[in-house]
Amino acid sequence: MSSYLSPGVYVEEVAGGSRPIEGVGTSVAAFVGLAPSGPLNKPTLVTNWTQYVAEFGEFTDGYYLAHSVYGFFNNGGSAAYVVRVGGTPGGENGQAPAVEQAAAPAALPPGEPQQLGTFKVAALTPGSGEGLSVEVTDAEGEGPAERFRLIVKDGGKAAETFDVTAKKGGRNYVVTQVKDRSKLISVQEAAPAAQLARPENQTVALPAPAPAPAAAPASAGAPTGHPGPAQYLGDSADRTGFGGLEAVDEISMVAVPDLMAAYQRGAIDLEAVKAVQLGLIAHCELMGDRVAVIDPPPGLNARGIRVWRQETAGYDSKYAALYYPWIKVFDPATGESKTVPPSGHIAGIWARNDSERGVHKAPANEIVRGAVDLEMQITRGEQDLLNPIGVNCIRAFPGRGIRVWGARTLASDPAWRYLNIRRYFNYLEESILIGTQWVVFEPNDQQLWARIRRNVSAFLVTEWREGALFGSRPEEAFYVKCDAETNPQESVDLGRVICEIGIAPVKPAEFVIFRLAQFSSGSGELEE
Repeated sequence: MSSYLSPGVYVEEVAGGSRPIEGVGTSVAAFVGLAPSGPLNKPTLVTNWTQYVAEFGEFTDGYYLAHSVYGFFNNGGSAAYVVRVGGTPGGENGQAPAVEQAAAPAALPPGEPQQLGTFKVAALTPGSGEGLSVEVTDAEGEGPAERFRLIVKDGGKAAETFDVTAKKGGRNYVVTQVKDRSKLISVQEAAPAAQLARPENQTVALPAPAPAPAAAPASAGAPTGHPGPAQYLGDSADRTGFGGLEAVDEISMVAVPDLMAAYQRGAIDLEAVKAVQLGLIAHCELMGDRVAVIDPPPGLNARGIRVWRQETAGYDSKYAALYYPWIKVFDPATGESKTVPPSGHIAGIWARNDSERGVHKAPANEIVRGAVDLEMQITRGEQDLLNPIGVNCIRAFPGRGIRVWGARTLASDPAWRYLNIRRYFNYLEESILIGTQWVVFEPNDQQLWARIRRNVSAFLVTEWREGALFGSRPEEAFYVKCDAETNPQESVDLGRVICEIGIAPVKPAEFVIFRLAQFSSGSGELEE
């Protein structure tokens, strides 16, 4: 409390009566899958396609992660965390591997290292034509020698370029950059890190690697091949797999598109698929602020997906949604159409819907951007069987394009049937949680209770005005109760403040019915 010791005018700053609650973001996705390069088991934020390519590489045959992330951004997504749990530089061809291929090691042994300044460089692949060479130039024309450009040439043509530094530490350190991104060479220190020699005459040719010795088949859980369930599930203590996503609070949706790539190649079976998807759902339920986007196995007809949903998978969760069938997209890597899991495109549609309409609106009746066709055309009769069991269909309509035609969770509880209700409650809970942190350790009295009621009510009035809550008046849309009834003396003595909030969320008009009847004009049966 201020002390007033002499006469005068005093100006003081006091806290306002209301502390506004700001709505949290709901459009950040997480993708766990396979990529030819990039850091392993490290959630990496990318905000556009160019950033993804720089970290994890381009479209790769047999992997779906790149197509899913591209579909996410193409459909309106703005930010995503990517966790690479495996993958090889050459990718896979999507077919079951031959015995000889299965016995090959994941990577060729490095060739004879060549001296390059204070570093040694070795080839990882034979290259083509004249083989591989490495050239060093000054990245900025005139500048310090520790900053340089490393150009890897394959057959005389530039294949990889790195703007790096010889100074140890940081993301631009040459050893770190080449290790994370290069598919052609490896770099290691030959002496304590120091400045490279001047760029002139810094070009070396790299001999091809020695032939790879025969090796036993790689384990399904090896980090450079198709990982097994354990690699996807990960460990929260080690920050691997799904466990690595626990530390990233802003994520609101999670997808694992490459799980089906491993299934297609025979690296895992349907039981392993179920184990990983159950782990993904468990992760979302544990966090309580995100929803899993589940992909079905490829090639199933309507009857097959119904059997898989009810008998094989049998998931029951309000924190998961299933979409069917797979979609066909253009594959820049082959110049042909490619069938991919729908989860990445669906996550982008969720983000677009949140931005344009709000998280309270069901993310359905929305066009799937980038989809040129569907793996299978779904009829209305088939959807009549799939919709009640929580399978959200993607359908093609003449003159209206390919659209998402379902908005249900995998919950058996009717209260949590609709996806927008679950995601909207996630939004409210997280917003109120973050916006009321100031309450902790405040004096627990009637004045505090009134301030809590005022702040939460102001937030919910804004939600009601934006159409997220049902009712013609705020009193019909929500109530906030924090008084002596919810906070008896024994609760106050325990240091608790209990605030009870009830809301009436809007639900989607899933079934629109127009009833038409004949009537005789002037008969008086119908009046205006």
